[in-house]
This record gives sequence, structure tokens and C-alpha cells, in this order.
Amino acid sequence: MQTRVNPEVRPGTPHRMGAHFDGEGTNFAVFSAHASRVDLCLFTPDGETETARVPLPERSGDTWHGYLPGLAPGALYGYRVDGPYTPDRGHRFNPNKLLLDPYTREMAGGFIRHRALYGYKVGNAGADMSFDGQDSAPYLPKSVISDPETFPMDATRLGRDWAETLIYEAHVKGATMRHPDIPKAMRGTYDGMASDAMLDHLTRLGVTAVELLPVHALKSEDALLSRSLVNYWGYNTVGFFAPEPRYFGPEGVAGFRRMVDRFHAAGIEVLLDVVFNHSAEGDHLGPTLSFRGLDNASYYRLAAGEPRYYANDTGTGNTLNTAHPQVLRLVMDSLRFWAQAMGVDGFRFDLATAVAREAHGFDRHGGFLDALRQDPVLAGVKLIAEPWDIGPGGYQLGQFPPEFAEWNDKYRDTVRRFWRRDRHAAQDLGSALLGTAELFDKRGRRAWSSVNYAASHDGYTLADCAAYEDRHNHANGEGNRDGHHANYSENFGVEGRTDDPAILAARQQRVRNLLATVFVSQGVPMILSGDEGGNTQDGNNNAYCQDNPTTWIDWAAMDEDLIGFTAACAALRRAHPVLRQTTFLHGAERTADGLRDVEWRDFAHRPADWSDPALGCLCLHLRGSGESATGNALADEVYLAFNNTPDAAVLTLPKQGKGLWRHELDTARDAQASVSVEGTQVEVAPHSLCVFVCAGETP
Repeated sequence: MQTRVNPEVRPGTPHRMGAHFDGEGTNFAVFSAHASRVDLCLFTPDGETETARVPLPERSGDTWHGYLPGLAPGALYGYRVDGPYTPDRGHRFNPNKLLLDPYTREMAGGFIRHRALYGYKVGNAGADMSFDGQDSAPYLPKSVISDPETFPMDATRLGRDWAETLIYEAHVKGATMRHPDIPKAMRGTYDGMASDAMLDHLTRLGVTAVELLPVHALKSEDALLSRSLVNYWGYNTVGFFAPEPRYFGPEGVAGFRRMVDRFHAAGIEVLLDVVFNHSAEGDHLGPTLSFRGLDNASYYRLAAGEPRYYANDTGTGNTLNTAHPQVLRLVMDSLRFWAQAMGVDGFRFDLATAVAREAHGFDRHGGFLDALRQDPVLAGVKLIAEPWDIGPGGYQLGQFPPEFAEWNDKYRDTVRRFWRRDRHAAQDLGSALLGTAELFDKRGRRAWSSVNYAASHDGYTLADCAAYEDRHNHANGEGNRDGHHANYSENFGVEGRTDDPAILAARQQRVRNLLATVFVSQGVPMILSGDEGGNTQDGNNNAYCQDNPTTWIDWAAMDEDLIGFTAACAALRRAHPVLRQTTFLHGAERTADGLRDVEWRDFAHRPADWSDPALGCLCLHLRGSGESATGNALADEVYLAFNNTPDAAVLTLPKQGKGLWRHELDTARDAQASVSVEGTQVEVAPHSLCVFVCAGETP
């Protein structure tokens, strides 16, 4: 029940969106272009009782604002917004629904599943054309007025070079929940993510950047809750400034900044997977939580000619309208907040094509990409695009501006297909090893534009790529119809777990092959958390709703030999700049010595026969770029030998006039040791990759 309190309210200012305490009171500013009234609602500290409902007294343009003297940090609030409820015209105002402030940095309480969260009468014959009068406040988290000292805008970034970057994609809870060396109170939390145990492990691997799955505040879909599941991955966000509370540990919200600081002290950058393409409010039958009730027609892209419905370029029911100036401002303000207040070093944009859409479709010169590229606060942050959505013209791999790197799913499929011995795959591997230059080498882009991975959160783990041919997603409750169809995987004769030593050995070598290929490719390597030790999800290739041991890394079962192999791959890459060049390689002659930066050979050191559809033996000789090699880069040479046939093969190495070859990496072995090569011929085991490096002057 509402307690009648009439606090003093002043006009305030429209300049800073959200709620901001200035030492004497709090200024509120919120956007709505089509509302007729905006009420600020205040609540008791437990969030259960509404103590005041104050109309914001001023409107400047489309920003409603007011100032309450004496209102201090920690106070709980929300908005109620009145206006037309005409879904067939795109408007869904309902003052019975409490709304989260899009700019809130903290939330109190959680979402409680209830029909009152919907703006219409659930089950009514008119569906969303009906109007619901229930108060949703008891079932919605409350926005919190933050103490400015909690989020000082003084963070610094590491600024590590793209050429030295190794990305480790991880889920805060999944990476830490079952780690025996993390204190129990810290498991599953931001604090645990940067615990000594995790930092030691990541440092051993040579990781330079941790890319966290979404950590913005989120809501699980009712369809999942009805199946006793949750949105585990987190791609259903509703608060672009608030860290997700379910990952809070002993330090609460402050634990996030503390986590970033500890990563930075270890030389590791923090990248966030951000979801600005849609929100947790779903389609026209979804709940009213924030944007929908504030101004549905502005925040979302509505279907052309049918504004009752949403453009669904994301496959999630709605698409945020980042072409609208205020929505664009919201996104940009969020990015600046995470960079300045939290110290985040970069962002991976989920379904980035949708975020970069204008009315006519994807536009690399559109408002969002232009705003992002010119922003001085964000200059130098790492930007990574997931370059697709499901809308028209949605697949845009290679089309983002030069400041971006892009997830390269073509690379993922190519390396899986090659090691599975698919026909014509070797020809595609040739492109993949050189950074997929045919897509990225334009407009001054660098070779780091391609983020190379063989597995990510979305799909099989590497271990499951070598253990399953069919997806096993029954636990998701969707009839095993969800998840990728084309996985380019192989089970080696048995689907799933087995004790057969021959099958296990073949699977382990396949994982080593996939890992090693990622590390010796031009571009930016990314590994999925747990893949370095053979983590399995038992064939679930869409574990987005599995917040349980299916997705929590079983550290006790991690393969120590494989972890050591992964660390050796990373060390090899660090030691040899030719494996991580910033300039694309095209076989150009180097001015200094006339040698080509790339040469393709067969095992007899003849030119590779690219016309062979079953090509299984090929070699890549890498030198410093013909465009940029100077100094030490001229002397650094690496020779890659791929034998993807069932038989051992004799490799003839090129003669070195200035040095000797050393055998540095062999995927046919668990343990790695650098071995000098006597002569020019070496036997390469079946289905393996060997890496040789030039070892300096001949004695």
C-alpha cells in the first residue's frame, strides 16, 4: 500500500541521464518522447512499500527531470509512466507497471515470476491488446541511487597490443564454481574470477585478455523458468550499467572493480560481452520491465506497417533501435561507464550487425559505428564484433570498420573440417592460417582483425568436437531441436564417453590439433574456458540454460598434460612474432633479402598441389612480412607441417643457410620439448601438426 509522503521536488536538470547524488540531493532524468506523465516512485529500504509518488516536474525536449533535496545514496526507486496504451500504434504505456531506470547502476531485489509484470492480461482473448491493472512493483527489482564513491570515474586500461593478445572466453560462474582452490564464498563470483587460483592458471597459460560472457543485469525468460531452468549465458539483459547481482561475492558490487584491478595487476585485460541488440522484454507478449513502458516506439524497432509487433533481427523477439539518438546515447553512455568507472579494456558486441543497423539495413558508416569510432573516451579500447544477426543481409563477416576485430566463424568451421578430413578443406585452411585475408585485408585493416577460435561458448567444447557427432540438448527442454546443426565434429566410433584407450588417444590428439592450429594462425587466438584441459558438456552444444555441472568446469577432471600443451602453444606464439604479425601475408618478396614472406610446399618441398581435393600433407613457411619486416623479424622463421593422413610421412625441410631447424611442437606428443633436427628429413606422425623454428646461426 502506498504511504502518502510529499517530498520537496525541484526542476533539476536534463543533462545527465539517470539518478545522480550531488552531496545534497539527487537529480533524476529519464527519456520518453511519447509519455504524458512520468512519476518517480520511492520505496522503503526493503523495497516492499512505496512511500512516495512524485511527478517529475519538468520536461526539456524528451527528457523528464526533477531534483529531490536530501535524497541520499541507497534510496530505492522506480518509474511509472503514463501515456497511450495502443499497441497497434506502437505504444504500451501502463502506469500500473513499475519500471527500472535504464541508467541504474545497482538493483535491489530480484525478478519474481508473476503475471503482474506484463502490461496486458495474460490469458485474455485479446492478448496484448488488453490492459492489465495489477501493480508490478512487488515483483520487480528496484533501482538504487548509487554513492558516487562506489563508481569513481578514474579507471585506467592496460592497452595491450592486439598482436600479443590471447583471449580466454569465460563465464564468471562456470569458470569458478567447482574450482577446489577458490574459497567457497568466492566461487561463482567476480571475486572468485580474479582469485589467486584463477590468476595463477591464466598466467601459466599466457592469457592476456579475459572475455566475460554478459555481466549486465539480466532476467531469465518465463519459458525457461517454467522448465526449472534459467538464462545461464546471460544474453537477456535489462540493465546496461548494473553488474549482474547473482555474481556478487563478499565485496558485493565493489567486487567487479576489484576483479578488474587484480586482472590488470597480472597483466590481463578484461573484455565484456555486451548485448545491445535486444532486451529481456521479449516480443509483443513479453513483460514490461523498463524500455517498453518508458517509450516502446522509440526504444525498439517495430515491424514496418505493423507497429504492434517487433522487428526480430535477433531471434529473441525484439531488436533495440540503436538508430534512435536516445538509444544510441544510452549505449554509448554504458560503454563509457564500464571503461571509466570499471576499467574495462574492451567489448565484444553480441549480434553486432543488429546494433549497426539503420532503417535500410547494416551500415558500416551508420550512427552507432560512427559514434563509437570517434568517441575520445573509448579511443583505444578493444572492439570485437560478432558480425551477424538473422535479419536481411545479416551475415557481415569482414565488413566492419578497421577499428574492429571480428569473431571468425568461417575459421572455426574450416579448421574443424580440415582435421575431420573433409574434401577441399585444406584449400580453405590455407586462407584461415593467414588471417582470412580475402575478407579482412581491405580499408587498411590489420591481420588481427580475425578472432580465430575452434570453439566458443556457443556450440561444442573442443573435447566434445572429438566425442560427439549429434547434439545432446535434451536437458534444455526443446526436444533436442535447438543448437547448431553443422558442428563438423567426429566421435571416432563411439558417441560420447568411452574407456577405449585407442579412441581416447585419437580424441586427445584431435583436441591438440585444433588448439595448435589456432595458435599458429595469423590473427587473434581465442580459447574457450576449460578447453585447455579437455572440459566436456556431454554433447550439449547449446547449454545457454544449464546453470549446473553441465557448464561448470570440473577442475578435478582437467587434463594436466593438455593444460601444459596449451601453455606450450602460447609460449611458442609469444616467442615468434612471425606467428602474430599485424600485416597480412601474400607471398611478397622482402626487399632486404628477396625471400618471400609465405611459401606453400608439400612434404617433398615442392610447390603445394592445391588442385588435390583430398590434400592432406602441406607445409607453410612463414617469414616476416614483405611489407614490414625489419631487424629481428627478418631472422624469425617458422615452418608448419600438417599431415592429416592415416600414415606417417617423411618431411623434407628447406635447407637453412644461416641456421638450424628445431622441432618445437608436435601434436602427436603430450609433452613438448625442443629438439634439434639432424639433416633435413623428419618423420611426421599421422593426423598431426609439427612446428619447426629457425634456431639461429649454424655452428
